[in-house]
Amino acid sequence: MASDFDKSTIEFIEAEVSKLLKNLPTLKQQKWIGRSLSTIVNMAGEELDRLDWKILAASLQDMEKGFKTFYPYRHIRKITIFGSARTSPDTPEYKMAVKFANNITKQGFMVMTGAGGGIMQAGNEGAGSNKSFGLNIQLPFEQESNPFIEGDNKLINFKYFFTRKLFFLKETDAIALFPGGFGTLDEAFESLTLTQTGKYGPAPLVLIDYPGGNYWHDWNDFIHKQLLRRGLISPEDPNFYTITDNLESAYQAIANFYRVYHSSRYVGEKFVIRLNSELLQKDVDFLNQEFRDILTVGKIEKSQVLPEESEDETSHLPRLIMHFNQKDTGRLYQMISQINKMGENTTELTHPEHK
Repeated sequence: MASDFDKSTIEFIEAEVSKLLKNLPTLKQQKWIGRSLSTIVNMAGEELDRLDWKILAASLQDMEKGFKTFYPYRHIRKITIFGSARTSPDTPEYKMAVKFANNITKQGFMVMTGAGGGIMQAGNEGAGSNKSFGLNIQLPFEQESNPFIEGDNKLINFKYFFTRKLFFLKETDAIALFPGGFGTLDEAFESLTLTQTGKYGPAPLVLIDYPGGNYWHDWNDFIHKQLLRRGLISPEDPNFYTITDNLESAYQAIANFYRVYHSSRYVGEKFVIRLNSELLQKDVDFLNQEFRDILTVGKIEKSQVLPEESEDETSHLPRLIMHFNQKDTGRLYQMISQINKMGENTTELTHPEHK
């Protein structure tokens, strides 16, 4: 029986791996490349099913496509638009999504959608192909890419939902959700779960309905009645999202989030908040007074770039450092809101397109 790999394919792989190993010490990301190769080698020595290897190979192919597509745009802020694939172009939700996408690109964002119809199509239509990404999913009965992203080099066809979701949240700096079905609610709850557990964000999450619509208000009633009242979420967790039926309010919620706050990361056990402008010491003292409950030890302190971040492209930005307890994420969102208010009189609201 013929092998899946012929001799020439094996020789090509051997040559490429040999070349990679030879150059590995000079590669910028040698640590992570080596770790990835080591993981695959370890797995090759284990008893795994054919299906396991098919999943691994297809997942890596999905990620390769995603990484290559997004890399040239890594410094541009992006917003993901979720919503129903069944929303008709003549509905108010569709028209609002078109307008929202068009205006949010003027605020400096590029738009990401699932590349299908309905709200996804509206997002790509409003943003235009030059400022759009489409993250399509291969399904047996749907979905074809919408005409506003079809054929574009920023259209990615994913095999798996989990790799597709990875890129939606890895690449996005804000999320806008319009009414939708099971898929939209799944995306809403997964975004909230990852936010709550610190695996995504901090970033603004805006839930948008047509004027007078009650879709998200009814959803919010469920959150408060069944989750909050039972103590299944923290009282501060609703701070993760903003509900509005007014597009101006949606734009403002997103822009305000990046007024002073720029981004954040961990350096060891220190939580580092990068700022677009430095806070006054009296403002930092106020933060320590109001938010000391979310610290494990020490205080919130002003800082310049840490040595571990010296090569980071945000190295010029002022910082706050703290030992965050990693559980009161709702309170952290409250603190970010307070930080942005502190800059209202000193920081001009600018386009937040540069990460």
